[in-house]
Amino acid sequence: MNQLLIIGFVWPEPNSSAAGSRMMQLIQLFLSQNWKITFASPAAETEHMANLKDHNITTATIEINHPSFDDFLKQLQPNIVIYDRFMIEEQFGWRVAKHCPDALRILNTEDLHSLRKTRQEVFKNKKTFEINDVFAQDITKREIASIYRSDISLIISDYEMKLLTETFKIKESLLFYLPFLLHPITSETKKDWPNYEDRKHFITIGNFRHEPNWNSVIYLKETIWPLIKKELPESELHIYGSYPSAKVTQLNNPKEGFYIKGRATNAQEVVKQARVCLAPLRFGAGIKGKLAEAMLCGTPSVTTTIGTEGMLDEESDWSGFVADDPLHFAKAAVRLYSNKNIWQQSQQNGIEIINTRFQKEKFSNRLIRQIETVQNNIEEHRTNNFIGTMLQYHTMRSTEFMSRWIEEKNR
Repeated sequence: MNQLLIIGFVWPEPNSSAAGSRMMQLIQLFLSQNWKITFASPAAETEHMANLKDHNITTATIEINHPSFDDFLKQLQPNIVIYDRFMIEEQFGWRVAKHCPDALRILNTEDLHSLRKTRQEVFKNKKTFEINDVFAQDITKREIASIYRSDISLIISDYEMKLLTETFKIKESLLFYLPFLLHPITSETKKDWPNYEDRKHFITIGNFRHEPNWNSVIYLKETIWPLIKKELPESELHIYGSYPSAKVTQLNNPKEGFYIKGRATNAQEVVKQARVCLAPLRFGAGIKGKLAEAMLCGTPSVTTTIGTEGMLDEESDWSGFVADDPLHFAKAAVRLYSNKNIWQQSQQNGIEIINTRFQKEKFSNRLIRQIETVQNNIEEHRTNNFIGTMLQYHTMRSTEFMSRWIEEKNR
């Protein structure tokens, strides 16, 4: 039996973010293999976190820059360790390498933070994004180094796979393409969906602490929604998301049909009741959970090129419309909302996307096989990754000594 340690950046909240849902998908996969799982995190627990103990998962709160984690590792002796995002690998990776040198090290990237941060920076500077912009960022050097130090990195988007292999020249043997692991949409699933006539209004959903989501809400408020409202005066936009701050709730304006609803008790239920999902994302990375959820609920959407990234093949049609210009976006939203035939075809497109790109069984089986292969050939795998070995060597000296200094300072 594999003894798996997951070191979480935060405690998973599947009802709050796509990252939380992604983590729970991974946990369910490993539980299905009868692995013994321990989930540890330095983050504070929250009222909305998943109850991992209900899944027979051991939990532990750990400290950053503290020798107690060394003792924790020595006692647990995991043979697989998953780092949830590269910042966690930076903080704890050298300790794992020192005390559990034979453990398989997996990096769950969630999305490429360097790509998302670079796009955000370029957007704020009102420039056009180019791939070379990513190279200039310090966060890129940190994230790529973390990928090299790991035995396997889970990459959620095929766009990001291409970026890493073709632009950064990282060997595919170090990467594993793993999109969302979703159950297929069946005819039985569709029976639970309200039809076109029974749905009304627009919806957008997403964690307000996530900058791409917050930016899209402002974009809707200031630019896009007034254009839609002019054409569809009876329509409303319902905005759901976890952790709404005062600046978010202040945007609520019933006269404009612009409603800040806050956290959804059941996200799928509110998405099912809406006729169209709006996601005018102007920067970001990875796969957009809100758009996958919309398709799982039979709710067509209007989004941007960024929104469809990692979710659409060249020969496939989107579950709605894709538009980067605000006027075109608004017109597409009105057309999708008002035309039943287009709406129904868009819903069918969403079913095709879910059932062809996010096949849970296919990707789950491939990942388990890859983990077993690398485990059985760990020495050869690491020998063929000289850059990773070199970076691990320097990290165990520079990061370890810095951490030791912080330990002494805190003491």
